[in-house]
Amino acid sequence: MLSMWLSLLKSQAQNDSINIKSNEQVDELINQNVELLSEQLQTEDGDLSNLTETWTYYKSHPINLNKANREELADLLILNDIQINNLLKHREKNGYLINIYELQSIDGFDLNTIKKILPFVYVNDNFNSAFFSTKEMFKDGKHELVFRFQRVLEKQAGYNVTDSIKKIKPNSYYLGDPNRIFARYRFQYNNNVSVAISGEKDAGEELFKGTQKQGFDFYSGHIAIKNIRFIKTLVVGDYQATFGQGLTLWQGFAFGKSASPMNVKRYGTGIKPYYSFDENRFFRGVAGTVKIKNFELTGLASYKKIDANVTLTDTTNNGEIDVIGISSLELSGLHNTNSLIQDKGIINQTVFGANLAYNKRNLHIGVTGQNMNLSAELIKTPTLYNKFDYQGKSNFVSGVDYNYVFKNVNLFGEFAVSASGGKALCQGLIVALDPKLTFSAHYRNFEKNFQNLYGNAISENTLPQNEKSIYLGMEAKLFKTLTFSVYMDQYQFTWIKSSASAPSTGRDIFTQLNYTPTKKIDMYFRFRHRSKFENSDEDNFYNYLVPFNQLNYRYNLSAQITSDIKFKSRIEYTRVIKNNQSNEDGVAFVQDLIYKKLKFPLTFTLRYAIFDTKSYDSRVYAYENDVLYSYSVPALYYKGQRAYFIVNWDITRNFEIWIRVASTIYDNQMIQSEGSLNQIDANHKTELKLQARLKF
Repeated sequence: MLSMWLSLLKSQAQNDSINIKSNEQVDELINQNVELLSEQLQTEDGDLSNLTETWTYYKSHPINLNKANREELADLLILNDIQINNLLKHREKNGYLINIYELQSIDGFDLNTIKKILPFVYVNDNFNSAFFSTKEMFKDGKHELVFRFQRVLEKQAGYNVTDSIKKIKPNSYYLGDPNRIFARYRFQYNNNVSVAISGEKDAGEELFKGTQKQGFDFYSGHIAIKNIRFIKTLVVGDYQATFGQGLTLWQGFAFGKSASPMNVKRYGTGIKPYYSFDENRFFRGVAGTVKIKNFELTGLASYKKIDANVTLTDTTNNGEIDVIGISSLELSGLHNTNSLIQDKGIINQTVFGANLAYNKRNLHIGVTGQNMNLSAELIKTPTLYNKFDYQGKSNFVSGVDYNYVFKNVNLFGEFAVSASGGKALCQGLIVALDPKLTFSAHYRNFEKNFQNLYGNAISENTLPQNEKSIYLGMEAKLFKTLTFSVYMDQYQFTWIKSSASAPSTGRDIFTQLNYTPTKKIDMYFRFRHRSKFENSDEDNFYNYLVPFNQLNYRYNLSAQITSDIKFKSRIEYTRVIKNNQSNEDGVAFVQDLIYKKLKFPLTFTLRYAIFDTKSYDSRVYAYENDVLYSYSVPALYYKGQRAYFIVNWDITRNFEIWIRVASTIYDNQMIQSEGSLNQIDANHKTELKLQARLKF
């Protein structure tokens, strides 16, 4: 009997060790993808939590591989459609899995893939009841309260303005204090019911006074049900909609070209409730999907007030000011100065959309349409480069997308047309020639007059417009310990851009070699070369194109020194080559120390980094650990040091807190953000972040 218990304990310890290692693998994958996306968006602290919300949820609510459907498996964003199709075929032919490692007998699954999905799945032949019960919902539902506080500790110019200056310059100061506050309540019952309400105040905004007497500057909330009888999804409140490959309707962020060349494919998940505090990338209203056999019908309606820069007004018969013309939409979400308050919610936006999809195990066909209306006409300042950009009061976009899996081949694509007559097409291919060798190809052609404010496809541009490209990628598992990934993206802009006064071309080459010699050591070497053309800054009168090249080299090492201590080291070198100018070099060295002991309530994370770059052009992006649901990817430039310290304390099983202090010290910059309201008259900048989470 004693030996049996010892065996069980040993097995449990091994499983815990495997799960910890699997979590680290997935976390590293997420970190790299978030880092690359932040670099593409050129944002350091964008709210990307909706992208990783699924992983956070499935870590605490793993799915049963013997019950999971295609949508749930695709939702993990780890398995490709070929692997998913092979798993479903295996279940149909051989029945339920007995053990998770039985996956190794399925084409496309190896031990490394199994370890990646391990934190989010389990295998069991005892299925829960398929019937929804209100009594069970209130009994077994989980509640969560999250509160976050953060601020820059140094004095900033916008908070240190005298009353006399405020009267003369009404936009020279922030209205509120420098605190940024976020609070959210969430109720979750399995994957069936979600209720959430959140509020957020940005730095400089007022709270319960002045312009914000209602409390927070931004509120968000929803009530959502999922997989209850024929209702696949129903959301009342705030939500996001993602369909196809992102040409017709995709509201929110999505991972683009990444460290895994196979991620060139978009996985539209339809309607999802919104949890983040980005004040723009969501719809507000009602949306739902009903499922009848192999068909799914989705409808959505959204109405909300949005920020805009007003250029033309009229006076109504009642003496009220009516906005009839705007020059641009304001997407910052900030309302901390008098001018930004004037832009807040100044016009109305209405969106109606629908999607009809046919789904079988290996085939998907979808038809999507969406119509957007603004209460004022968007009239941009005329320039040559924005000649084909969207302008007006309404826009209609329709499209068709498909996904087909045949054996080891996955074909996918989408075609869309906007009201302007502009067309957009993308076509992709993933081929698993062998469990150790996978190829991908992607072609995109977005006409210069294709107009869609709610498109988010694989692209160099923010919106799918004015671009042609061919993308080729490969992932090869050379040995058990060695994986090689590479892609090449050759693109062309058929019309001019704000940064290029003539049609131009560009190329993005990415290679990464991952080496895992032992369970405790993981490393990779990365090389990336990006080349494009941009306007020369040598002549103030004539614009002409000159080549711009950027090369990045990175070595990253992760080592588990003991069962409790982990080291992560990185050195990155970048070189920027400009025409007729001296080259710019940048280098950064990053060292992390993570202390995490099983069944010990405290986790410590430390980082120390040094960097030296000539300017912002030779900057280096470095993903940083942060509090739960928050992401930070600062751009390191000029010369200095950066460090942060995080403590995560599980005070009880249901209550935990985070404390994060991050500081940057510059060796050659005595003033930061000079000339702006964020100006700091010091060579350092320190941010404090506190977060508490209560579960009950």
